[in-house]
Amino acid sequence: MSCKNIAQFRGWVCRKDRERHNSHNAAVFWFTGLSGSGKSTIAHAVEKRLFDLGMRAFVFDGDNVRHGLSRNLGFSPEDRTENLRRIGEVTKLFVESGTICLCAFITPLAADRKMVRDALGRDYHEIFVSCPLDVCESRDVKGYYKRARAGEITNYTGISAPYDVPESPSLIVETALLSLEESVDTVLQYVLRNVVPA
Repeated sequence: MSCKNIAQFRGWVCRKDRERHNSHNAAVFWFTGLSGSGKSTIAHAVEKRLFDLGMRAFVFDGDNVRHGLSRNLGFSPEDRTENLRRIGEVTKLFVESGTICLCAFITPLAADRKMVRDALGRDYHEIFVSCPLDVCESRDVKGYYKRARAGEITNYTGISAPYDVPESPSLIVETALLSLEESVDTVLQYVLRNVVPA
């Protein structure tokens, strides 16, 4: 679809103004990893710690996006790519608002992660939440792995669909080796180093 007849309008308050007002910069921290690796749990805990520090942060995850922005999408490869494209575009707007974005999505394909990285540029920080499949399955609170093993769910990442391990993420958090508190501390320190002006 062409956008040649649509012009972007910029108001009187720019991103740098908002960042100065917030006393921190905006950025996107993209958590990728298998279901059950701890992405959303860590992201929400980091959000709370940032909030307690008086910083503007927001978590995007599959639950809060699939119920609204992407409720018309299924789980085909094409729909998954479109879901991630939409999230990338929304986080671009949030970054312009001066918000620290914590995005927790499996994002199994390297091509989709590249798409988001290309859209966000220097604002994109990839956090690989690394965890062995058997450990993720042992944490299967929602029963998805069990259903995937039984063939009730098709194209399930790690079981019947691939996960491309990130080659050069900004940060690796090994949640099978670290406690939740240690994982949160590791991510929080990385976030602060990248959003707090020197």
